[in-house]
Amino acid sequence: MYLEAKETARLYKLLSDKLGNDTTEAMFKYIDNKTERAVEATIKTLATKEDISTVRKEIADSVKWMFIFWIGQVGATMAIILLFVKK
Repeated sequence: MYLEAKETARLYKLLSDKLGNDTTEAMFKYIDNKTERAVEATIKTLATKEDISTVRKEIADSVKWMFIFWIGQVGATMAIILLFVKK
């Protein structure tokens, strides 16, 4: 939630009148720290262009190796079928 500077000052004055300056200051610091940690946690989970390009490269490599494996499997299956057909 984003508060304008005027609203923040008004809220600070209202709370400091009720709770005192020390308590209000501690509460504002706590809220700022919580907000900052939440933003930092969100930033850590975002993917960068480098992350996306790395994933794309890994997927292309995996597809390449899958086709090589499938060709090998088809060759082995054909060889076994030919062995049984010749007998």
